[in-house]
Amino acid sequence: MLNKDKVLGVILAGGQARRMGGADKPLTEISGKPLLAYVVERLRPQLPHLLLNANGDTKRYAQFNLPVQEDIVPDFAGPLAGVLSAMAYARAFQPQVTHVITVAADTPFYPSEYIDRMLSSVDEANTLACASYKGRTQPVFGLWPVDLHNELHRALVEEDIHKVDLFTARYGVADVNFDEMSFNPFFNVNRIEDVAEGEALLAAHVAYEALAVTHHDK
Repeated sequence: MLNKDKVLGVILAGGQARRMGGADKPLTEISGKPLLAYVVERLRPQLPHLLLNANGDTKRYAQFNLPVQEDIVPDFAGPLAGVLSAMAYARAFQPQVTHVITVAADTPFYPSEYIDRMLSSVDEANTLACASYKGRTQPVFGLWPVDLHNELHRALVEEDIHKVDLFTARYGVADVNFDEMSFNPFFNVNRIEDVAEGEALLAAHVAYEALAVTHHDK
């Protein structure tokens, strides 16, 4: 498994939230707590180095006590822009980092074992990894070698490639599935209507994790 001290956990929050009417999606609340709070609380125990990728006024995220990196390419270029920006941050400020691993700021219930399983999945044949659930890939949940910085920059800026799968198709990608979970752990809040579903899922998620802990203790 990759050394966690050499991995930067990146929360991608750089989108425009068009389907949320322009609302600040990471600060949208489920059961009285911002989505981003759930994401950060889940990630902090898994990795020592974290980064928030977000655009605009970074003061609105001050409560989370995280370094913030804006996109280094303009015009809200999508999750690949966030990945590239995280790679650039790592090269500038944390040169020991060899990989960045990404999670979405609007996905509060991603698996607590996500990091370990992703870091264990890469090898010489599959240098990248992507999470999946029931046959559906989750492109925002990926593991990326920082060495791909220049190639990713070229793909974004010169080739105008913005879809994650179009870029990753050039490389070996390990599929890390979480099919054993009884609900989709990659549920994300895209619309205001999703908040109610998220609150219902929160109860199911808490029950699932309690059962998993009980099973592990036995």
